[in-house]
Amino acid sequence: MTLSRRRLLKTLSLSPLALTPMMLSAPLSLAWRSAQASTGETVPLVIHAEQGPTRFDVEVADAPGERNRGLMGRDSMPGDHGMLFLYSAPQGVENAFWMYQTLIPLDIAFIDADGRIVEIRQMQPCESDASHCPATQPGQAYHAALEVNAGTLAQLGVRVGDCVSWPGSSGVCQ
Repeated sequence: MTLSRRRLLKTLSLSPLALTPMMLSAPLSLAWRSAQASTGETVPLVIHAEQGPTRFDVEVADAPGERNRGLMGRDSMPGDHGMLFLYSAPQGVENAFWMYQTLIPLDIAFIDADGRIVEIRQMQPCESDASHCPATQPGQAYHAALEVNAGTLAQLGVRVGDCVSWPGSSGVCQ
């Protein structure tokens, strides 16, 4: 029996024991969760790419303070984790991300209202003061942004146009 992507997402989001190839470091994953600086909600997120779906556990940053703090001060993150930045209104290209006090290199995927990735960029830690940290701006408006460890999206073959879904998202991945 072949599961549809929607059914697979539902199964993964309902099963705390569902495993993905990237979930092999459970002790690190548990340590990271307990060391999180934020008390933000963690939800399952699935990227639907050509090779099939891949699940991540992402911390949700949907309030201004959470979005401003992001992943600052963290020196590691398990490969199957990330942070999802959610906005109630579309964000213009002038709304950039930066890596001030962020210690790990990251991939960022900008996501539109339909759940489609519109741009993927890599960001490097900024070791200088805030005024010298570069900003990463997308080429078009976005409704959400996903940060994961640098190189993860390329390793998974994730591309612009791939669909991302999470509980409560309005996008329909097919």
